[in-house]
Amino acid sequence: MTTPTWTNADDVPLDDWGLSPTATAGAPRMSGKILSANADGSSECGIWSCTPGTRKVTIASDEFCVFLGGRGLYIHESGEEIAVAKGSIVFFPAGWTGTSIITEALSKAFMSR
Repeated sequence: MTTPTWTNADDVPLDDWGLSPTATAGAPRMSGKILSANADGSSECGIWSCTPGTRKVTIASDEFCVFLGGRGLYIHESGEEIAVAKGSIVFFPAGWTGTSIITEALSKAFMSR
């Protein structure tokens, strides 16, 4: 087995994943690349990016994120606010539900399981 390795996240070409179907303001457009995934679908890692806008978010499975650039705010349905920018590290537990407000094109490396 070869270990998946990328020297620079900025050099990974992203695929257009389209407009967010849960947008509530603006027209946030997502792109990304799944870099590795278990064959049984139990986990995956990749890079994700989204243009400015507001959208509803429900995290289906535990997700660990390292934000690579941009700025935004995640607001949990309880009212908790999580500001993110380059260098932010966040763990979203499965079932996390709230709103994502992206003010500057946001990108992250993620691992979900």
